[in-house]
Amino acid sequence: MSRVLVIGATSAIAHACSRIYAARGAQLVLVGRSAQKLAGCADDLRVLGATRIEVLQADANDFAAQPQWIDKAFDILQRIDVVLIAHGSLSDQAQCQQSVPALIEEFNTNALSAMAMLTLIANKMEKQGHGSIAVISSVAGDRGRPTNYVYGSAKAAKTAFLGGLRARLFKSGVNVVTIKPGFVDTPMTAAVKKGGPLWAKPDAVASGIVQAIEKRRGVVYLPWFWQYIMLIIKLIPEFVFKRLSL
Repeated sequence: MSRVLVIGATSAIAHACSRIYAARGAQLVLVGRSAQKLAGCADDLRVLGATRIEVLQADANDFAAQPQWIDKAFDILQRIDVVLIAHGSLSDQAQCQQSVPALIEEFNTNALSAMAMLTLIANKMEKQGHGSIAVISSVAGDRGRPTNYVYGSAKAAKTAFLGGLRARLFKSGVNVVTIKPGFVDTPMTAAVKKGGPLWAKPDAVASGIVQAIEKRRGVVYLPWFWQYIMLIIKLIPEFVFKRLSL
C-alpha cells in the first residue's frame, strides 16, 4: 500500500495522479491553499478507494511555514513512498516585464518555493533510504522564449535543481523524477487558445507521471513527443531564434 504526499493537490494533473493512487488503496496527504477544494478532492478520492486521506492547508510561498506542515505530513504517514510536487502558476509575461514584484512572486511560486520544500523533503527521504520524489517542471524551461521567459526561466531553475538533487539522492535509494509536460488542458491554461494534437488531457499526463515514478525514470517529457519538439527548438541557431515569434 503506497503512502503518497501530494503538494498542489487541487491542480488538475495532481488530482488525476491522486485518483490513480486512490484506486489502488493508497494513503494520501493532500496539501493545497484552498480548504474547500481540498475537501472536494478528498471526498472524491475516498469514493475511489483511498484507505486514508488527510488534508493540510498551506501556501507554497509561505517559506516560514513549510517545515511545520512537512513535518506533519511525515508524522501522519510515518513512511512516504511518493512525493509529488505539482503547484505552480502560469505567469503573465507582460506584467512581469513591467513589475519586479510580480516577477519575484512568479519566480517564488514556480521555482524557489519548490526548491525550499525539496531541501526539507530530500533530507527526510535520504534518512528514510527509499521512495520517489516527482516534480512537475515544464518544457518551457528548455529554452527561453520572448512570450514566456519569466515562467520558462523559473522552470529551468527548477529543472537544474532537480538534476543535482537526483544525483545527490541516487546513492541513498531515493529517485527524483523531473516531469516536463507540454500543453495540458487544465484550468491554469483556461486563457490560452487550445486545440490540436499538441494538447493533452490531465488524465493522460497523470498516467505518464505514475508510470515514470514506477519505472524510476529521471526526466520524462509528457506526452513523449515533446522531447523531440524541444530538441528541434534547442537546435535552432540563436540568430534565427531571436527573430521568431515564439
